[in-house]
Amino acid sequence: MLDSAQQGGYAYPAINVTSITTINGALRAFAEAKSDGIIQVSTGGGKFASGTSVGDEAFGAIVLAEAAHRLAEKYNVLVALHTDHCQPNKVDSFLQPLIEETRKRRGAGLNNLFQSHMLDASELPLADNLALSEKLLKECAPLEIILEVEAGVVGGEEDGVDHGDAPSEKLYTTPEDMLSVYERLHGIGRFLFAATFGNVHGSYKPGAVKLKPTILRDGQAAVTEKHGPAAEMDLVFHGGSGSDLSDIRETLDYGVVKMNIDTDTQYAFTRPIVAHMCQNIEGVLKIDGEVGDKKLYDPRAYLKKAEIGLANRLKQACDDLLSTGKSIYGKD
Repeated sequence: MLDSAQQGGYAYPAINVTSITTINGALRAFAEAKSDGIIQVSTGGGKFASGTSVGDEAFGAIVLAEAAHRLAEKYNVLVALHTDHCQPNKVDSFLQPLIEETRKRRGAGLNNLFQSHMLDASELPLADNLALSEKLLKECAPLEIILEVEAGVVGGEEDGVDHGDAPSEKLYTTPEDMLSVYERLHGIGRFLFAATFGNVHGSYKPGAVKLKPTILRDGQAAVTEKHGPAAEMDLVFHGGSGSDLSDIRETLDYGVVKMNIDTDTQYAFTRPIVAHMCQNIEGVLKIDGEVGDKKLYDPRAYLKKAEIGLANRLKQACDDLLSTGKSIYGKD
């Protein structure tokens, strides 16, 4: 998938899921767009999926991944499973159990549980970040797991991790940083690099976020000028929600093959539920001693609408990233 995107000048939407309903919305979108795609689970998403009385991030991620494996069998597109933003203090409690689960599956002749994981060690000094990244990549590579790493900080707040007060210089990865990442990790295993170029998690009014996609261009140039054209890295665009189409398309020219989308799809999922409640308030609530309308307060009534709302927004992301109609499912 990554090779095809890099060669074809497009990228995959990577959507965070938290439930079977959101998985189904993602699969519906990719299938209708005839686009391959990436479904990802954060630590918070895993914790939620495990149930409020359990709160086990890794266990919930396993449950979601197993469900996605089974549900994806009904669709003629390729879907990769990924985990999002794991900080260093959660490597042992989140990533290691998931890596071990893949090891068990491979021993039983099954596919990987997750095809890739993200280590977000951007809070560490770059040398410590790369040391931990190298250690994990050496563990992932024999299992054919791709490791996504990040240098620099994505601003804003996501899943309880708040970088809203990050210094402005941390929002922009330098060419020197990109060169360091390549030279430290190249040759160990396949990796994705989330370079930062002013990205911010969340959704903001136009003009509030100052993206500088040329940061990616300059960093890739530093790497390829020293190590040749084949050294161009597979890059990840974090904080894709609310971004201008011109910025999204420009990043494709500089090697972005994956764009995370979460805030916009959360809203697209919730908006139809709100509309359903507002339009059917007397049926949803038992007002003044009435009995309400079971057909309206049945969760399926509004979750179906939420699934379709999410799917429609994700299809727009496929169009934005030029992946629509480019599934390689069934191709050699």
